[in-house]
Amino acid sequence: MADGSTNGTPAADGRPDGLPDVLRRAHLIGIGGAGMSGIARILLARGATVSGSDAKESRAFLTLRAQGATIAVGQRAENLDQLPEPPTAVVVSTAIKETNPELAAARERGIPVLHRAEALAELMKGYQVACIAGTHGKTSTTSMLTVALQHCRLDPSFAIGGDLNESGANAHHGTGSVFVAEADESDGSFLVYAPRVAVVTNIEPDHLDRHKTPEAYSAVFDRFVDRIVSGGALIVCADDEPAAQLGDRAADRGVRVRRYGRSATGEHDAQILDYRPHTEDGGVVRVRIGGRELDVTVAVPGEHMAVNAVAALLAGVELDAPADQLAEGLASFGGVRRRFEFKGRANDVRVYDDYAHHPTEVAAQLRAVRQAAGSGRVVVVFQPHLYSRTRIFADEFAKALELADEVVVLDVYGAREEPEPGVSGQLIADRITEATVHYEPAFDRAAELAAGLVRPGDVLVTMGAGDVTQLGPEILRELDARAAAGAPATGD
Repeated sequence: MADGSTNGTPAADGRPDGLPDVLRRAHLIGIGGAGMSGIARILLARGATVSGSDAKESRAFLTLRAQGATIAVGQRAENLDQLPEPPTAVVVSTAIKETNPELAAARERGIPVLHRAEALAELMKGYQVACIAGTHGKTSTTSMLTVALQHCRLDPSFAIGGDLNESGANAHHGTGSVFVAEADESDGSFLVYAPRVAVVTNIEPDHLDRHKTPEAYSAVFDRFVDRIVSGGALIVCADDEPAAQLGDRAADRGVRVRRYGRSATGEHDAQILDYRPHTEDGGVVRVRIGGRELDVTVAVPGEHMAVNAVAALLAGVELDAPADQLAEGLASFGGVRRRFEFKGRANDVRVYDDYAHHPTEVAAQLRAVRQAAGSGRVVVVFQPHLYSRTRIFADEFAKALELADEVVVLDVYGAREEPEPGVSGQLIADRITEATVHYEPAFDRAAELAAGLVRPGDVLVTMGAGDVTQLGPEILRELDARAAAGAPATGD
């Protein structure tokens, strides 16, 4: 276990006093990204001088500039020279290569370089830290815990991999003593955190382009458990066998372990007794926690979201928040951007967007979409993310997508990877046999194709971690245009 010590000086209320010296003048490369923009928000709120760069403008980019950050479009060494004073640190993510001109210039000039997670760890010092990790569900669970603690008037600081629908923000510098953070296992960077409460929602092999083997991927979670401070707790899902086994190993090492799920037992654990779905807007999960039973309303559809809510409830209790107030806060949770996010309705077709990019996530979300669709059909436009993931999980993706009625498979969004010969979206499309499938490698034709497949009463969801998120508004415009022109919406 970590010893729980910090380099910051705690204030009388338990919050850190001031800003870490290394981050007083911080330059963030790729400042518009989800993780980097959140760190920038917190730095600005804590009085840091913030600069940065990104390849293009974005919503986060413009917001940060309005809040006082100096941001350049394009990444070049001169961006550092044009600052009034040299940065005290340059912050990067794993996606930034050593050949990046700003990173290379920082190293040449002896400017300290911090990974994004290291910068966040600096900002966490002096707080009671809650980190939510796991292959799936960590963004939603982190967001739920944040909203629940806000309802308890604890005003936590937070850093999340998505924007809360309530505030439109992915990060916040709060007045309370708690810091809630999504902990990313993809590159092992969460091993710099020292949480009081660590949640592991589930463990399933992923990011094998970095971890190489399922065994190595699983092992990084054991190392994460070793980062829990003395007296802290590990919270695991008892229904997920790898997570449950992680809890057993942690308990053998003397870590205090709390479990949630249908199979969880124990006076201080959270056992799911029942889940009652609503047609479109979530459901109610009944939980036994601390020797009593409690109904928790979840306003987002899918039993997997209800399970995430129970994880957040148990984490909140571990942070000394009252269960009743936490449950009230969870009922007000309105979702996260790109997590089954409603984009609009046209011609009696509801359009959603979702970030699911692993077979298990795709299957869980399509089950939730089926619940929301009622008597309507489910149409999914899926964009595979990463060539390696497409190659490794092609069969699993096909099986998951067969939960829809109509499937449009786009080509692979390569992100950080170079194309692999023979690997395309067709690998997945060719394996789909239990749903009507369309392979569309031309991104600019996807919206028209999708709009031609739906009929009134259907639910359409765009799905994936890449630029497929852009298609929702285009599909809605196409549907509106067809309705205005009197074109029949038959799904033929």
